[in-house]
Amino acid sequence: MAEILFPILFLEQWRFYLADPVKHWKTGYSAKALAYCWYEAQGFPKEIKSVLAEAGSPFSGLEPLLILPEHKVSLPGGSTASQSDIWILAKSENQLFSIAVEGKVFETFGEPVNHWILEDSKGKKERLEFLLKKLGIRSDFDKTIRYQLLHRAASAVIEAETFLASHAMMIIHSFSPKNEWFEDFAKFVSLFGLTPRVGSIVSAKLPNGMPLHFAWVHGNEEYLRK
Repeated sequence: MAEILFPILFLEQWRFYLADPVKHWKTGYSAKALAYCWYEAQGFPKEIKSVLAEAGSPFSGLEPLLILPEHKVSLPGGSTASQSDIWILAKSENQLFSIAVEGKVFETFGEPVNHWILEDSKGKKERLEFLLKKLGIRSDFDKTIRYQLLHRAASAVIEAETFLASHAMMIIHSFSPKNEWFEDFAKFVSLFGLTPRVGSIVSAKLPNGMPLHFAWVHGNEEYLRK
């Protein structure tokens, strides 16, 4: 069945989409900081707008059409979905973008693939093969890459295919004063032959020809006090 969605009418509704509405809704943590930031912006927050504008066409003209908190994308090999903190369908110059946003403060990107795969299950092998194929990553990749980054990027691609979007994009919206875990992000993006920088966009091309973009955006730290 297709999912029936309702708009968020007040900020506190956001928390009920979280995996744990009590544990994950805390001042100083990414879920709450991200929710306050995006809810107040009612569109792209100004720091995201700035990065998009500096990147030029077609990013500078991006406008959100749909913003979904805690958006789940089904993956093969088990019942656990990839749950983006925010997923956006955006448009620029008659092109659609599927954008998966992951909020961070000091939280890690989860366990490395080589730990995640320790449980030698058929489902995990199936899922990993699917993710690698979707992203065009070789099977002999560096398995110290964080698993969350792998499936989050793939979820942006999957939804691009679902909505017939021309572009897929993953944005890390970090409220960490020190941009903690940027090194893990950079290591992942290096699988595509790219060297990311804070506050910029880098782009790869997938085997199917679709552009996949990556950005690390430093958020307004005032939201850590909300």
